[in-house]
Amino acid sequence: MSVSNIVEFRFLAEPTDVNFGGKVHGGMVMKWIDQASYACAAQWSKHYCVTVSANAIRFIRPILVGQMISVEARIVHTGKSSMHIYVVVRAGDPKGSKPVITNRCFITFMAVDQAGYPIKVPVYVPETEEDKQLEQVAEQAKDFAKKLDKDFEEKLGWK
Repeated sequence: MSVSNIVEFRFLAEPTDVNFGGKVHGGMVMKWIDQASYACAAQWSKHYCVTVSANAIRFIRPILVGQMISVEARIVHTGKSSMHIYVVVRAGDPKGSKPVITNRCFITFMAVDQAGYPIKVPVYVPETEEDKQLEQVAEQAKDFAKKLDKDFEEKLGWK
């Protein structure tokens, strides 16, 4: 039996999720993204995983209390021990309106063994044209993140 590369969480946005402006707090959305991504990475790798980076987090539109939330995380590229995951958050009226995209990002996880060292993960092979496009974008995001790290180190002395 093959392992799915997709995990989806569904739940209602709660009053405890909002900020002072009455919209769901961005930090809460990032928590949902991290949780769904972890579940996706752990399911794929069959190991404990740690967050390596979150790239290109977009806050497209606000989420309101009571909306039905869908957080879909999918493996779109793998390295030796890393998994690059594309996450889309959607929100809509739970009584049936079509959900709209509120957030999206790429997040990278690394599978680790019990001692915390990187461990090999199964190779992801894109099947559809959309999967292939997402893998290309994930590789571009990975390259951009490496360039940004290099710039921080060289120009600002941050290591």
